[in-house]
Parts: sequence; structure tokens; C-alpha cells
Amino acid sequence: MRRPTIADIARQAGVSKGAVSYALNGQPGVSETTRARILAIADEIGWRPNSAARALNGARANAVGLALCRPARILGMEPFFMELISGLEGELSARSCALMLQVVRDHEAETAVYHRWWGEGRIDGAIVVDLHMDDPRIPALEALDMPAVVIGHPSESGSLVSVWSDEEAAVRETVEYLVALGHRRIARVAGLPKLVHTAIRDRAFSEAGAGLDLCVTVHTDYTGEEGARATRRLLSAPHRPTAIVYDNDIMAVAGLSVAQEMLLSVPADLSIVAWDDSPLSQVVRPPLTALSRDIPAYGAHAAQLLLALIDGTSVTALEDQAARLNPRGSTGPPPA
Repeated sequence: MRRPTIADIARQAGVSKGAVSYALNGQPGVSETTRARILAIADEIGWRPNSAARALNGARANAVGLALCRPARILGMEPFFMELISGLEGELSARSCALMLQVVRDHEAETAVYHRWWGEGRIDGAIVVDLHMDDPRIPALEALDMPAVVIGHPSESGSLVSVWSDEEAAVRETVEYLVALGHRRIARVAGLPKLVHTAIRDRAFSEAGAGLDLCVTVHTDYTGEEGARATRRLLSAPHRPTAIVYDNDIMAVAGLSVAQEMLLSVPADLSIVAWDDSPLSQVVRPPLTALSRDIPAYGAHAAQLLLALIDGTSVTALEDQAARLNPRGSTGPPPA
């Protein structure tokens, strides 16, 4: 079935296409009776304005863009992005604004997507995620002069508005909690080292763990497979850690499986902490101690800032609530 057109409306109403255009755009040139008949027919046949044509006339696209530079297979397993998108959608849909989502292979392709979307009038602004150190997307978006909000620390977001949370405070709280339980050998299975939030966590973890017998970070790609592989290496070492902090819940669950595979009891032999709580962290046994935050609210706040920018309102960076430690059954004192 093809999309209804102005010609279809004109044929049913028995008027010219020009008269239909006047009526649909609220312009003079047709009687109120004719205008009402045209609008009724348009609604009946499901006619909607062509967004590309509206963009050529300077009208809003009523859509924002989100390009994700991650493998699609990983996104399907990543609760963080699903919750973030739900928060974005909840705020955008209330304003009848759509979210355009595309998975890309690298930052160059992501920048090209934003250029194309913006040039074709398909979006009114964009959300940028996974901020990198010296991120090439930032100067490219600044030059594009398109409303954009970065989900990431303002130290690396240039002149673009950012939404961020205090990663250092969450790391300190976690390490202090494990030390209070008696742990002196703590490891962290982290994400990609070029990500800004990973670099901030790396530094905070090293500082908080200064003076411990073991304080080591292993970087991965966030997948369960890599998380499991890193856990096996750590637990096979002569002086294995008695506690491991994981940068996402997928890796934490994988680490729990590896510990059980190696006949280690959690938490008697090994304590586990997951970053970003999720239902997955709560249904495994034992349930995982986790750093919890309201990720849908995080997405909603980013959408609110972007919509304000699109409306021409001046906005500044927003520090959102930091993750808070939620102790559960996967942490306890180290073995004697």
C-alpha cells in the first residue's frame, strides 16, 4: 500500500491540489467549509505531512538522532542501553518527538550519519553516548552547529551540553565498603580504556586502592565472554583477588559463573560487585551487590536538555545522581 498524497485528498474532495495545500497548512484561500472537509478527508485516509518536505520549508522534523558505535549483538544484551533508551523515549514521546536510532561501525561513520540526518532535515538534534578521550565527534558536532547533548563528563564534551554523574564517588564508596569487610586484594574488570567514564573509574580505583596488597584493573569489551576470560586469569593467579568489581552486570554474572566453575564459593571465597543494577543482577544466586542508579531518569534528563536546546533555551551541564552501592548476597568478608 502506498502513502496517501495531497492528490488523493484533492480527488476525494473535488478541489485542486493547491486548495488542499492551503487547507492543510492553515493558509487563506479556501472557505472554512472546504477546509473542514479537506481536513476530515485527510484524517480519514491517514494522510500525514512529509517530513522531508517540511524540513525544506524550515519546519521541525520532530525527531532526534542517536547513533550507537557498538555491535548490534552486544546492544541486545546490554540492559544499560535498553533502560537509557526507555528514558529517552518516555520524554520524547510526551512531546510527539521520535527517536531515530542507527548502529554504526566507528566514529567516522557516526559523524557522517549526523551530517546526513541534519542536512536532510530528518532530526532536530542528537544524543551522543560513549564519550571517548579526545573524541573526534565533539569538534565535528560543534562545527555542525546542531543541538546536541552528550551523556558523559563535561571535561571532554567541549562546548556541547552534557549530562553526567560522579563516577569517582561511586568507586570510592565501593572500595571503602570492600576494605571495611576486610578485603586487601581487590580487582576490577573494566570496560574499554578509551571511554571517558572508564578512565575516570581507572584513576579513582587506583587512588582508592592505594596501599592494598592487590589493586589491579583488567580492561575488556564489556561482553560476558571477555568478562569470563578476565575472571579466569585473575582467579588463576598465585595471589588471586578476594573481591572483584565489574563495570557492567553482564560481566559480573559471567564472573559469578566462572567462580562457581572453579569451585569457589561466593561470597565465602570471592566477593562480587556489579556496576549498574538490573533484574539480571537480582535473579542470580547469590543476588549481586550492585551500584544502582536510575538509568531511565538519566535518559529522560538528557532528552529534557536536548528538547530545551531545540526550543532555543539556554541550558548548562547537568550532574545527575551518582550510583549508590546496594549490598546483597554476593559480598562478605574474605576467607580467613
